[in-house]
Amino acid sequence: MSFFSVLVGKTVRGASRLRGGGSALPGLVVEKIDPNFIRRTLSTLPLGVAVVSGTNGKTTTTKMVVELLEGQGLKVFTNRTGSNFTRGVAAALLGEVDLRGRLDADIAVLELDEAHAVHFVKLIRPRRSLLLNVLRDQLDRFGEIDRTTKLLQQIAAATTETVVLNREDPRVAGIAETLTGGQRVRWFGLDESLRSTFPSDDEMRGDGTGAAQRALDARREADVVLERVAEADADFRIGDELVTTGLKLRGVYNIFNAAAALTLARVITGADTDQPALIESLSNVEPAFGRGESLTVNGQPLELVLVKNPSGFRLGLKSFAADGWSTMIAINDNYADGRDMSWLWDVEFDSLAAGGVDVVSGVRAYDMALRLKYDDVEVRHIEPDLPDALQRFIKDASSGPMRIFCTYTAMLAIRRELSRITTVEVVS
Repeated sequence: MSFFSVLVGKTVRGASRLRGGGSALPGLVVEKIDPNFIRRTLSTLPLGVAVVSGTNGKTTTTKMVVELLEGQGLKVFTNRTGSNFTRGVAAALLGEVDLRGRLDADIAVLELDEAHAVHFVKLIRPRRSLLLNVLRDQLDRFGEIDRTTKLLQQIAAATTETVVLNREDPRVAGIAETLTGGQRVRWFGLDESLRSTFPSDDEMRGDGTGAAQRALDARREADVVLERVAEADADFRIGDELVTTGLKLRGVYNIFNAAAALTLARVITGADTDQPALIESLSNVEPAFGRGESLTVNGQPLELVLVKNPSGFRLGLKSFAADGWSTMIAINDNYADGRDMSWLWDVEFDSLAAGGVDVVSGVRAYDMALRLKYDDVEVRHIEPDLPDALQRFIKDASSGPMRIFCTYTAMLAIRRELSRITTVEVVS
C-alpha cells in the first residue's frame, strides 16, 4: 500500500502545485487511501516526533527549533508550510519521502493546531511536546479558553518523554499537575522585569488571579529565562549561564518564544548540546513568513505582522514603533481567521494616534476603522478590496518604510499580490 499511496499522493501534489495551490490536498487524498501513512512514516525516526502547539507563536517557534537542531547536525523533517492539520503533515511528508515511503530524517518537529494535535497524537505519540500559551483566539472554533487548555492537556498526556511548558502562563503551567504518565517537565520563563509585558489572558481581562498564580508559578526553576530584550539583541539565562546574542527576529513575542525553542532544542540534544552553536543558530533565524517578515518594495522595507488576538496585536504594536512608518491594517473574518472579531475592542491603538493609519482593508475594514476612531486614530482611506488597498498604500508611501498588520487570510492574499512586484519567499 505504501508505494501506491505515495505515488498517488506525489502525483496529486505535482498537479496541485502546477495549478498554483492546494498545498494540503495531497495530504487529504493520502489520508483517505492510506490512513496509516503518517504513523508508518514517522515511527521510523531515531529521535521520534516533537510537537509544538499553543494559541500564539507556533509557526515561528517551530522554525526556530528546526534551525537550532539543524545547527546541531540533525536532519529535521517539519511541516514548513504552516499547514498545521494532520493533512498538512501528510502533504509535507509527500514532498520528502521517496517512492518507498522512506523519510531521510533524524527527528520530526511539527507545528500542530491545538484541536487537530489531539487527533495527531492518536496516530503517533510524540516523545516531546512544547506548549506555548493559552489565549483567546478564534473562540468560535475552539470554544472558551478552558477548552483549549484541555486540548493541550491531551497533547501533554500523550507525550512519552518530556513536556516543555510556559512557566508564565497559568493555564499552561497547570498542565504539569495533570500528568500521570511519568513525563518529565521542563520550563521556559521570563525575568520578573518582563512579566508585565506578557500579561496572561486573565490579567488582560482584569482578573487578578492570573497575577497571583504567576507569582506562584515563578518559583519553578526554568531551564531558559528571557532576562532582557532590546531592538537587536537579548539576554537569556540558560541554566547558570547568562548569554547575550544578536537577533534577526523582530518582536518581543518572538524573542520570548526563542526561550521556548532553546529549551526544547536542549531537551532533544541533551548532553550532546553544543551551546555556542545553538546560540549562533538562534542569532541567524529569520522571521517566519508573515510574522515580522520584511520585504523590499520600491527600495523601501515593507513589514508584515500577523495579528490573531488581543495579546498578539498588543505585542505587535509594542514591538514595532509606529514613528516614521506608513501603516496599513487588513482584517478578514474568514474561517482561518476566526469569525468573531470582537476581540479588536480589547486592543489599545493609542500608539498609532500620532501618525494615523494610511489604509484599512479586508472584509472587516469598516469595523476596524470604527474601532480606531474610538482611540482617536485617523484613518485616511478605507478600501475593503485588498489588491486595490495594497496598491494605494504602496503608492502613497513610496518615500518611506511600510508596515501592514493583518489577519491570516489577509496576509496570504497580500503576499500573493506582493509576489507580483517583489521577491517573496515561496512556501510550498
